[in-house]
Amino acid sequence: MCDNHIPEPQCQHNPKPTAIGRRKFVKLAALGGAVSLYNVITPSAARAATTDALLLSCMDYRLMDDIVRYMDGRGMTDKYDHVVLAGASLGAMTDQFSEWGKTFRDHLQVAIDLHQIKRVIIMDHRDCGAYKTILGEDFGKDPAKETQVHTEYLTLLAAEITTLHPELQMETLLMNLDGSVEPIAI
Repeated sequence: MCDNHIPEPQCQHNPKPTAIGRRKFVKLAALGGAVSLYNVITPSAARAATTDALLLSCMDYRLMDDIVRYMDGRGMTDKYDHVVLAGASLGAMTDQFSEWGKTFRDHLQVAIDLHQIKRVIIMDHRDCGAYKTILGEDFGKDPAKETQVHTEYLTLLAAEITTLHPELQMETLLMNLDGSVEPIAI
């Protein structure tokens, strides 16, 4: 019976989960139920011990859904950590906002320590306002020059990460405003 003596099939009451008492804990552990107990008290998202990668991308609101679609399309749903900085690679490398670079490096170390990431994916994008603001030039008017400037900062950041963490694989990407992504060779 549910609260107020309503028969179970008609009851809309959702009881709160009860805490596992000490006796039940000991009994489960003694019966080899440690894994079962872990699964009962730990949400599935928290049980993932590793992720595949750390993704660094720009904060541009126009591309957030495209970034998720791209990563999902690669089969990476729930398999990556995500750090967002204006300008992505430029944001991590600029002296103008040096605390951004420190923040990225701190996040990278936490991703290594907590999630044992295997690679870093750095994704810049075309028509980036941070590049315009920080570097003072609209590179979008010349796609070849825009690619060259992004390649420069992607390469600088990837080289720094590789020096600090040679065990990590590196990927450098440039997203177009239509959501398509081109790899950038470094």
